[in-house]
Amino acid sequence: MNETIISPSPIDLATELTVAWLANPNTRTSADDVPSFLKNVFETITSISDGNQALPATEAGIKEYSPAVTARKSLASSDVIISMIDGKPYKTLRRHLSANGLTPTEYRERYGLKADYPMVAPDYSERRRALANKIGLGRHRAETTGAEGRAKPAAPRKRKTQEIAAE
Repeated sequence: MNETIISPSPIDLATELTVAWLANPNTRTSADDVPSFLKNVFETITSISDGNQALPATEAGIKEYSPAVTARKSLASSDVIISMIDGKPYKTLRRHLSANGLTPTEYRERYGLKADYPMVAPDYSERRRALANKIGLGRHRAETTGAEGRAKPAAPRKRKTQEIAAE
C-alpha cells in the first residue's frame, strides 16, 4: 500500500497551537501579546521543520539571571536575609529556595555567591542556638547530670518465668 504523509504547513501548526494556548483557562494574556506569541511559535516551527533543530541559547536553558538586590544589600540586616530572587526578606532561605525549585548550591551558583554565603539570618541563628543550649541540646550526658556524676543504674529486672515460679 502506498501511504502518504500529509504534513500541515507551519502557519497552520502555529495557528492551532496559538488557539489552544488561548483556549486554556489558565492563560491570562492581553490582546497585544497574541501576535508576538504567534510569531515566536511560527519561527520555532519553521526552524524545526527546516532541520535546524538548534534552539536559541535563551531557550536551551542557559539563562542569565539578574539579582533583585546586590549581595551586600542582601546581607545588610542581621535580622533578615533579602532574597536575590524576589527581593523579599526572609529569616531563612531554605523553604523559599525549595519553593522556587533551587538548592542552596544552585542559588549560590546562579547569582555568583561564595560557598560561605549564609542561608539563615545571623540574629535568627543566634536565637535558635541560645534556645537549643537552654533546653540542653548539644551537651554530653555527663554534663547534664551535673557534679554528682552519673545516676546509679537500676536493679536488673526479674524475668517473667522467675516471677511466676516465685508465686
